[in-house]
Amino acid sequence: MRTFESKLRVRYAETDRMGYCYYGNFAAYFEVARVEALRELGVSYRDLEDDGIILPVLEYQIKYFKPAYYDEELRIETVIEALKGPRIYFSYKTYNEKNEVLNAATTTLVFASFETKRPINPPTDLLQMIEAAANSED
Repeated sequence: MRTFESKLRVRYAETDRMGYCYYGNFAAYFEVARVEALRELGVSYRDLEDDGIILPVLEYQIKYFKPAYYDEELRIETVIEALKGPRIYFSYKTYNEKNEVLNAATTTLVFASFETKRPINPPTDLLQMIEAAANSED
């Protein structure tokens, strides 16, 4: 499976009193990683939304191993694990500058109609791009 890589730096405002990157920030970090992974495939969230397709998160799970700290550059590896009907499954691993795994997470998103808010199958061209990536090696 193809792995997509995103990098970002922990900002001061994203840390808590313990000096750790606040745990809730990782949902937003994974959104950045997911959007960039799809962009790398030639898929734009904006274009999807302009075409009346939204991708709400159905499920989010994360396991924390080590904290991230202010000004650390984080590397997030994102994999499109599967695409089943209207659902798309992502996995993530976050690494610090020492290449230590900080956390591992998964999300499940659902392709839905903006108008009806009901699940729909992804467009065929998008399906082919995502399936090709999911079935390819780095």
